[in-house]
Amino acid sequence: MVAKEPSKITDYISGLEVLATPEEIQAVQVFSKQLVEDYGYAKSQITTHPQHRVKASPSDNKGRYPVDIAVFRDSKKKDEDLYIVVECKKKDRRDGRSQLEDYLRLSRASLGVWFNGSERLFLQKREIAGRVTFHVIPNIPKNGQRVEDVGRFKRRDLAKTHNLKAIFKSIRNHLAANSIGATRDEVLAQQLINLIFCKLYDEKYIPPESIVEFRAGIDESPQSVECRIRELFEKVRTNETDIFEADDRITLDTNSIVYVVGELQNYSLMSCDRDVIADAFETFIGHALKGGQGQFFTPRNVVRMIVDIMDPDITDKIIDPACGSGGFLIEALKYAWNKIDERHKTLQWSETVTQREKIRVATNNFRGIDKDYFLSKVAKAYMTLVGDGTTGIFCEDSLEQPNSWSDEAQTKIKLNSFDIVLTNPPFGSKIRVTGDAKLRQFGFGFKWRRKADQLRWERTTTIKQQEEPQVLFIERCLSLLKDGGQMAMVLPDGILGNQTQSYIRQYLRDKGHVYAIVKLPFETFCPNVTIHTSVLFFKKGMTGRQEDVFVSINEHCGHNKKGRPTYKDDIPNVARYYRRETSDELNFYLPGNMLENSFIAKRYLQKYVDAVKQIQDSGFPIVSLESIIEGIRNGANIEDSSIYVEKEHGIPYIMVKAITKEGINFENLKYIRDDLIAKTAVKNSLVSEGHVLITRSGNAGIAANIPPDLVGGVASGFLITIAIDTSKVNQYYLVAYLNSAVGQLQLERVAAGSILENITQEELKTVQILLPPREIQERIGNRVRESVYASAGIRKQMDETENAISGLIYY
Repeated sequence: MVAKEPSKITDYISGLEVLATPEEIQAVQVFSKQLVEDYGYAKSQITTHPQHRVKASPSDNKGRYPVDIAVFRDSKKKDEDLYIVVECKKKDRRDGRSQLEDYLRLSRASLGVWFNGSERLFLQKREIAGRVTFHVIPNIPKNGQRVEDVGRFKRRDLAKTHNLKAIFKSIRNHLAANSIGATRDEVLAQQLINLIFCKLYDEKYIPPESIVEFRAGIDESPQSVECRIRELFEKVRTNETDIFEADDRITLDTNSIVYVVGELQNYSLMSCDRDVIADAFETFIGHALKGGQGQFFTPRNVVRMIVDIMDPDITDKIIDPACGSGGFLIEALKYAWNKIDERHKTLQWSETVTQREKIRVATNNFRGIDKDYFLSKVAKAYMTLVGDGTTGIFCEDSLEQPNSWSDEAQTKIKLNSFDIVLTNPPFGSKIRVTGDAKLRQFGFGFKWRRKADQLRWERTTTIKQQEEPQVLFIERCLSLLKDGGQMAMVLPDGILGNQTQSYIRQYLRDKGHVYAIVKLPFETFCPNVTIHTSVLFFKKGMTGRQEDVFVSINEHCGHNKKGRPTYKDDIPNVARYYRRETSDELNFYLPGNMLENSFIAKRYLQKYVDAVKQIQDSGFPIVSLESIIEGIRNGANIEDSSIYVEKEHGIPYIMVKAITKEGINFENLKYIRDDLIAKTAVKNSLVSEGHVLITRSGNAGIAANIPPDLVGGVASGFLITIAIDTSKVNQYYLVAYLNSAVGQLQLERVAAGSILENITQEELKTVQILLPPREIQERIGNRVRESVYASAGIRKQMDETENAISGLIYY
């Protein structure tokens, strides 16, 4: 076996190929880039690879200790001009500081940085009367700046950065490990928001030539820094009443305040690109969202794809009724602002007019609702960081009666008034909505039943006891849209395909039409949750139109199940396929009249269409599976392992893993106590030779006949048992057909689900069966029957042999 070649990356400073270790990727390369881009040091002043080595003693000619990053005063890089050493080993803060102090003692460097990819520490070495001491400082100086001038920035000196994400990550990890009193992520997130607004306020109202208030100097006492920042926050709280309440305070301890100020003071947040701010903000806030209430960030690539397809105009009224931290609104706002910039260039508007128009659009056209106070506050902060629009964010319950919202929310959010709804509502069976008053306002708050013709559903007058929020959000979103308005909603695939919820799809088609279905990769919301999801694009009204439906099936989302980045991402190209700029077998348009009452995207793949056409072109009669069976039922769920017994003392219990295309594998059977037959569920799950078993989940869609030595066994709950009308079809031919290529393609097509793909009885009944003349069925079926009986005969012989051996031993 050939050993796998270790992966490599290009070193940012030297340009050399180096091993792609976590230390290199997460720390050395990140901080190297910050030294150049944020601190202004030239690459020629910095050594990374080959590493500069610090001598252990004057007689050490080679240098015993390698430095991860060495910064010199000039490009000559002499030992006596070593200025800053950076240690990037993956250690904790205490060990990192200890090793950094050793490097500083042994070298001429006066400044040191420890950075492990998650946290940073800045040290200054001071020598007085031969005694070396080390002091924690807020930051290191920029190139050409004196150490004593750290923190004494004029506003015009603040730098634009592209590395804010790493800085926010360091802040979060430092606070989580070291902050006193505030340790929960939600509290830390709120405190960071408070300090960010102090920074923004300072940048906004300090003249360019004045020294900023948001600073921490080298020899400044921590208490004086804290006092200045608290005074600054009082101004913020007074001026940002949309975001801050009268009792909001900075509760971080003194050292934590100084740390955050030291990390951020070099930079101008107001001049950062919006994407830089957004990425950094989500890096921090994401730790505060644990998903207990279905709260997860929708990945940025998915949000962008949705906005690109929706193509919002600057006149569109846009709302997210489950806005969370505001990701959809931010991306849609940026999209609209880009259109304003385009008009600005065409019409040659002044910058002042352009900015005024952007603020007008943000303030008047964008609305968000979230019932979580913390998240709504985050959304307001997020909207302010990126631009404006905080006055359109409300902490309300979108699923409550609108007349119960605050007066301002009722004034600014009207039903039937929005052009676009963008949302990823909370979903999950653990967060169900209850209460008659709440459920009564929704059609989906009532039970539904099939009409006598079995073709359509009708709403009953019985209110449900509970309903999942994502179902009710569908109806609320439609009520917010005006006629002709568009909705894009992330939904679990179960809603889009489950037969028991097909009334939801009927309701949607009665209210408008689906114009796009985008299947997201299974890993999209990993590592937080694993669920099959799709984005449903819907236009309200104009129900008589038969527009083509765009279908997109995506396999890669840019990260794996553990959330680690990968190099494959299908999502950014989806909008291009939608605009017909390109096409392939996984991105295509479907004639509107071919859209069934299932919105599962894979159902419409060409291979499934071709399989049905092959059957239809055969010339033989075709019937539905439903028409050739006498009965259908799911097996018995037996979850208590204590009821399993040895083979000699029980009856066979047939598990999914025992079902194969070659027949039932007896090695994978379990056995249960025979007295359980008295239970109705078990008794109703007994199998006979006239039955066919089909796996409904796991490896869904595999069929098997019942051999004679398994008659009286019990089918497990993940199997579907079909009683065959043998006057209409040969049961062994049926199994051969279902396990054939065309049969398997049909069964693949009807398998769907949010967590595990499964086949329902209703979907199984729709599978089309080719019925050649009886003699052909018999000829094919007899081969299957012979193999089933031959296997049973072999098992009988082996059992007899085993018994014979046992007889010799126990004679």
